[in-house]
Amino acid sequence: MSADLLRLGDQVGSLIDAGARWFHVDIMDAHFVPNLTLGTEFVRQLGAFVRERGGALDVHLMVDRPGMMVDFMAPHAEAISVHVEADPHPHRLLQQIRGAGRLAGLAINPGTPIGIVDSLASSVDYVNCMSVNPGFSGQSFIAQTPDRVYALRERLPPDVAIEVDGGVDTENVTRLQESGATMLVSASSIFQAQDPVRAYGELAGRLR
Repeated sequence: MSADLLRLGDQVGSLIDAGARWFHVDIMDAHFVPNLTLGTEFVRQLGAFVRERGGALDVHLMVDRPGMMVDFMAPHAEAISVHVEADPHPHRLLQQIRGAGRLAGLAINPGTPIGIVDSLASSVDYVNCMSVNPGFSGQSFIAQTPDRVYALRERLPPDVAIEVDGGVDTENVTRLQESGATMLVSASSIFQAQDPVRAYGELAGRLR
């Protein structure tokens, strides 16, 4: 959602040429969050474009009743995350994603206690620790996020990845990785830069 949609093929293709392999797609419904963004046909086309070039999609469902969208998204994505706050049956949702052969992610908002993951840890492949309040691109990084990541790392099995989504840039990426994050979503700091490929390279260069 931070990319220039009129130039998306060129931008994504250039980033793949520069070494990027995973692309994070935010799906918003104007109910769970106030914004309205991309849909199933967009994901189908982008998924085909990225897969042809050796990449993969990580689809983040910021929607009410996410279970209704999982089966539409699964053929075109390698990973799907759903919000624990969006549905009273998160365990069933995670089973649905895994049943479709995809990596199952559980997203938690900044104000949600991290202890909520304890009973779901055996059902997830990754936890998406939101570092902004979901709904809009370009928000400021919430400073307490590395502490939440560290606490999650202490609670989760070592094979469960921790994703951080929102405001990730060269100023905080090293600390996030040191705290235990292994999937880092960077949007505005890449796509809104004058040269997205160079911005991606600078960010990737900070990672171990």
